[in-house]
Amino acid sequence: MTTAARRIASDAGFTGSVPDLYDSLLVPMIFEPYAADLAGRVAALRPSRVLEIAAGTGVVTRAMASALPAGVELVATDLSQAMLDRAAAVGTSRPVLWRQADGTKLPFGDRSFDVVACQFGVMFFPDKVHAFSELRRVLRPGGSLVFNTWDRLEANEFADTVTQALARHFPSDPPRFMARTPHGYFDPSAIRADLAGAGFKASPSVETRAERSRAPEASVAAVAYCQGTPMRGEIEARAGGSLADATVACSAAIAARFGGGPIEGLIQAHVVTARG
Repeated sequence: MTTAARRIASDAGFTGSVPDLYDSLLVPMIFEPYAADLAGRVAALRPSRVLEIAAGTGVVTRAMASALPAGVELVATDLSQAMLDRAAAVGTSRPVLWRQADGTKLPFGDRSFDVVACQFGVMFFPDKVHAFSELRRVLRPGGSLVFNTWDRLEANEFADTVTQALARHFPSDPPRFMARTPHGYFDPSAIRADLAGAGFKASPSVETRAERSRAPEASVAAVAYCQGTPMRGEIEARAGGSLADATVACSAAIAARFGGGPIEGLIQAHVVTARG
């Protein structure tokens, strides 16, 4: 495994208290608007069997469970069993098959699904062409891959503010998780090239959507990013400061930019649809 691949693999470390903080703080702050949009797009395709990759704590799963007709089979997978456990504990409006699975080595047969959906997960694939080819493998002819990926860091204001604050807090070795992975796969031309390399013949649709991220106060956003993502491990590995100190520094930076009470900022992502 290359150094870059090892780094991305470590970035997928949603363990310990991260799943609970992720689901309770980060999901309502940045993921829910895009979950509703993605579920609506999947429902409009009128599938009979849907596979979700990188389901996390189930925000898109819950949205699709409500948006899809009762007869549609919904299979939700994630690499992290801890994230799936949280998703299953929260539950859905109707039965869903939860299954731990690696998106690059899916335990499903060829041409098994009408739609493969993935919300903010493709950035974590070490080899994106290989991963996309695996997702294409399980699509039925004419099926669709629907996913979203965050736009550049600067277009996502809370994440950008946290990244800048951590660079000041750890000037000799700043944590770069946000820029490297969640916001590291934002170039539509690169996305199109990877999908073509994976065998998707038609040019994919790429739509950029801006939404608003909201939190009751700056400290909530700081805890969400510093302690509810794999960046927590990156912060804890740094010398010269604690996780608590780093969180406080990020909270102060967010409050300085957005205010001390209820806050909101820009979030922006690409929504991609590719035909198999």
